[in-house]
Amino acid sequence: MSRRKIIFGAIALVVATVLLMSGLLVYLLQSTLGDAAGAIRLFKALHIIKSRYVEDVPVDTLMTGAVKGMVNSLGDPHSIYMDPKMYKEFMIETEGSFGGVGIVLGAKDKVLTVISPIEGTPGEKAGIKSGDEIVKIDGQDTKGLALDEAVSKIRGPEGTKVTLTIRRGQETKDYALTRSNIQIKTVSGKMLPDNVGYIRISMFNENTGSDLAKKYQELEKEGMKAIVLDLRDNPGGLLDESVKVANKFVPKGPVVSVITRDGRRDTSTSNLEAVKYPCAVLINGGSASASEIVAGAVQDTGAGTLVGTKSYGKGSVQTLMRLDKDDAIKLTIAKYYTPKDRSINGIGIEPDVKVELPEHVQPGLEVKDVQLDKAVEIVKSKIQ
Repeated sequence: MSRRKIIFGAIALVVATVLLMSGLLVYLLQSTLGDAAGAIRLFKALHIIKSRYVEDVPVDTLMTGAVKGMVNSLGDPHSIYMDPKMYKEFMIETEGSFGGVGIVLGAKDKVLTVISPIEGTPGEKAGIKSGDEIVKIDGQDTKGLALDEAVSKIRGPEGTKVTLTIRRGQETKDYALTRSNIQIKTVSGKMLPDNVGYIRISMFNENTGSDLAKKYQELEKEGMKAIVLDLRDNPGGLLDESVKVANKFVPKGPVVSVITRDGRRDTSTSNLEAVKYPCAVLINGGSASASEIVAGAVQDTGAGTLVGTKSYGKGSVQTLMRLDKDDAIKLTIAKYYTPKDRSINGIGIEPDVKVELPEHVQPGLEVKDVQLDKAVEIVKSKIQ
């Protein structure tokens, strides 16, 4: 075979491969978008910007922008694109530590809102509360700022400073905070008078279920006769860990059902043969997501009494999906339902016994914690 034929053959092979790959890519896009014109439009926009924009922009930058745009177009504050830095911080946080001021953020009516402060952190010590609206970060207006961008701006190395302008009701105030290394101990507790056990869960990370089991066992050895579970200002976390916790408080049967958009139902259950102790669960406006799973299961099964104020109302499930590099998409993939098939998304859970906490009192083991006092009163009345 002549050299010329070999060269032409090689060229033909390259062209065929390019056409095949292009066709495959268009097919994949078309099958996803359901529209060949949509796939072509995406390529055309990329070509126009890459070839005609006044400055040369890396393709990777353009594609990242496209991914961000797709996620932002969902209008879902819980679905976000995570760049490599944010993804790394998220994984560290899930493991139990990160640099920041210790507040969990969400968005209500497109306003950057504090879901809850984390106990013992600069944010909590400064007096930041669930429901506070963050209107500025270091003087920059947060209107139109994506949730992931806000989180990135507030977090930072230990010892650095950040100023948050917070609106609470009609008042606006600046909070100058020094970032610290946030070490999250999610489970704490002690024995209260009259053998009433008290366990507080600040959030649900990968160790919460096992840590709860240890604390529960300790209280049993001390002679526990009733228990108060404090989920106030608990922003949630890992769904699997909430199910592990529920297995100590909810009788055998469903704990939570996760339903995807195609109607597929996945139900997590409790294996607890019988509820062992009178129980009260404390909730408030900072109790969200995984904490609402536990609270909803306790309420629906009659395993205990909910005390406090209405919860946050986050009844959706997110999963983390890695992209081709060290970035990811956190995407809402389902909604969850309580054992009685209630969806609490955007609604929240009403307590069985409503008790408001005075403005100056933080949830926890405080003398004037009227919510805790009421919960203790309720469980003591049920001790046999």
